[in-house]
Amino acid sequence: MIKVLLYEDNPQLREGLTMLIDGSDGFCVQAAYKNCDNVKDEVDAWKPDVILMDIDMPGTNGIEGLKLIRSVNHDVKILMLTVFDDNKNVFEAIKGGANGYVLKKTPPSKLLEYIQEAASGGAPMTASIATQVLKMFSQIEMSKQNEDYNLSDREKQVLQLLVDGYSYKMIASEMFISIDTVRSHIKKIYEKLHVNSKSEAVAKAFKDRLV
Repeated sequence: MIKVLLYEDNPQLREGLTMLIDGSDGFCVQAAYKNCDNVKDEVDAWKPDVILMDIDMPGTNGIEGLKLIRSVNHDVKILMLTVFDDNKNVFEAIKGGANGYVLKKTPPSKLLEYIQEAASGGAPMTASIATQVLKMFSQIEMSKQNEDYNLSDREKQVLQLLVDGYSYKMIASEMFISIDTVRSHIKKIYEKLHVNSKSEAVAKAFKDRLV
């Protein structure tokens, strides 16, 4: 039996979800609340397997409630159930320790599957949310890579000229520096990009949009 604790401020939806989950084999709703004002005490008292959590609630909302629960309990599975599929809420929920994120328009049978999946250690997500999450993490990874390389403006200029096909001599002439200084810049660029040749440096510059 999967024990579910429900947080939803809309009374009709709260009642509808309670009837759906309670009326399905293998599930039971222990209690349902309209906000997270006393969430730590309620979770401690009921010890649910899965918490279905709305985001937009008066008083203590779902994101705040999620953080409160995670400050004392890392085991209970928390499934965000919401009309919001914007980046900010998705990111805040994942950062706060949510196990899954599903939209309220999810069909009832699918919702029960998601609850079961969360209970067994999965991370259920509506398809549109999953797409956003992948995109979001790819953007984070890309910006992290760019920061990690930590190229100086001068090194970026040299790298740009390498990409444009300039020789060491042409770079020296273009930048009014000696060939030895060009070599010194390029050595540092290779070290920072973790590459060993001009072709690798150029490939990485394109891949990670460094120039």
